[in-house]
Amino acid sequence: MKVFHGSYIKIDKIDLSKGQINRDFGQGFYVTKYRNQAEIWAKIIGEKYKTEGFVTEFVYYDTAFTEKLCKVKHFEKYDEEWLDFIVLNRNPFSPIPAHDYDIVEGPVADDKVQYRLTKFLQGQIKKSVFLKELTHHEPTHQICFCTMKSLLCLDHRDKTFALKIADIGETILSALMINEKYDEETAPNIFYNSNIFTRLSDESSELYKKSWQEIYKILKIELADK
Repeated sequence: MKVFHGSYIKIDKIDLSKGQINRDFGQGFYVTKYRNQAEIWAKIIGEKYKTEGFVTEFVYYDTAFTEKLCKVKHFEKYDEEWLDFIVLNRNPFSPIPAHDYDIVEGPVADDKVQYRLTKFLQGQIKKSVFLKELTHHEPTHQICFCTMKSLLCLDHRDKTFALKIADIGETILSALMINEKYDEETAPNIFYNSNIFTRLSDESSELYKKSWQEIYKILKIELADK
């Protein structure tokens, strides 16, 4: 699906380290399926940096590959689980990062919600009252891409690169299951959490230009050293 990011400049390359900490879903790169929501944010942030603001359009590949590659959390609506998750991430004393999801999707704690959220955190309103108020809030949406591998599901660069990584990944997973006897759950966990995959996901490393056999050999060396 098409998603949008509002900023003071056009985004050509995503740098996760520039994302603010203690946001709704943690540090990461945020987009929304609502263009008008991105336009509003672009205007706000643009005024801060004295620019007109800019909305960059992306394509989010929300497919079976995404679910296999990444640990994904969906919040369908404002509810108690969403609220507890927001509080966890916005707590400056929580571990950073406060969760281990690669992609988190759900409603936004915008200015209207934030005002009432502050009242709730200060103990001025009960959780039940706050949640009841949220049922009348207009629809909002955001997706946070929290890790390097999650960005493979977001078309912000040459689509050929993402497809190349997907092909290499599928082949290496098969090799891990056949040669190393890992099951379908263990093999992805090992590969997608390895240092070699982090390097492979970085287009500037040009590791993707090597054959899958070479990459697999480097991966085996990494696993042997652990």
